Amino acid sequence: MALPRLHRFDVYIAAGGLLGGLLLVGIGLGTRPSSDPMTLFDGPWPVLVPLTVLAGCELLRRTAPRTALLTGTAAICADLVTQGSLATILMFTDVVYAAVLYGPLASARRIQWITGLLTVAGTLVPFAVWRVPEALLIGVVVGVVAYAPAATGWIVRNHRDAAEAARLRAEQTALLAEMDRTQAVTAERARMARELHDMVANHLSAIAIHSTAALSIDDPATSREALSVIRENSVDGLAEMRRLIGILRAGDHEPAAVPTLDGLTALVDGARANGLDVTLDAGHHDAVPAPVELAAYRIVQESLTNALKHACPGRVRVSLAERDGELTVAVSSPYGDRDGPRAPGSGAGLVGMRERAALLGGTFDAGPDGPHWTVRATLPLREGVLE
Repeated sequence: MALPRLHRFDVYIAAGGLLGGLLLVGIGLGTRPSSDPMTLFDGPWPVLVPLTVLAGCELLRRTAPRTALLTGTAAICADLVTQGSLATILMFTDVVYAAVLYGPLASARRIQWITGLLTVAGTLVPFAVWRVPEALLIGVVVGVVAYAPAATGWIVRNHRDAAEAARLRAEQTALLAEMDRTQAVTAERARMARELHDMVANHLSAIAIHSTAALSIDDPATSREALSVIRENSVDGLAEMRRLIGILRAGDHEPAAVPTLDGLTALVDGARANGLDVTLDAGHHDAVPAPVELAAYRIVQESLTNALKHACPGRVRVSLAERDGELTVAVSSPYGDRDGPRAPGSGAGLVGMRERAALLGGTFDAGPDGPHWTVRATLPLREGVLE
């Protein structure tokens, strides 16, 4: 069995107590004269036994506090039948203090109760037996030697535990703050990714499709028309990018206006210019919260982008309807095998539309519906459900 590793400070205390006790013995200074009735073992040598034992207990004050206290109690009792040493008494008080401070919590509570009862007993019993005021001094000595160190150790232990609890709470608070910051950064990155994808994907898809057509069809008129569409989408894409950069540069200037449902007409006109046959049925709706307007606009924009990239020739229908406190957005496009150039897709558009609907507490569904591919989103209009 490996011996406990001694603390350097405990070694210093033990060495100092032993050397101090030896000095007191050397000059003949004890706590009682040899004529005292309690002094059963006269002379300097009996004093050295409890002194040495308590010095050894000091070595264990931190690593084995209960063992040190039990052994030290036996040593201090043995010191009572010698001439006594002040160094032995001081080391015993430190052993009691260390047992409360470093020992188990249950032992610390018991030591306080036991030393308190001993102090009361040491005060009342001698006074009841001898009926002299000087007998009360025995209780005072017991209180100073036993109860006072135990009470001091308990107070220090409470302050230490409170400081440790405060440190743990501070670490937990910092950890929670870091987690909140990470989640906020992640959410903001996801929002920026959705905005960037929705704003730019439409224009880049049109550029990819028309550039493919211009390269594959050897017709000057077709090439000129395709290049015109490419230029228009390039300019619009750059404008959208500048708007997003302007929003991200906080403080540079006022952020540009957020797209609203009133801009759907211009969005549909742009889709027609890119070659889609689109009809818009915006219906009648009351005032719509800004987050719902932005989500509905982006869902329509992404749906038209997907139709431009993947839909078969035919009519694309966009409809909006308000009913029972919800705004329903539906985009239907021809579904099937497509001839002609296609633009590559990553699937991020459907993910972004589903996230937009979920953030508002709505529903989203996309998939084939007979000969058509239908995108349908239901967005609540009540402010209480908006996140």
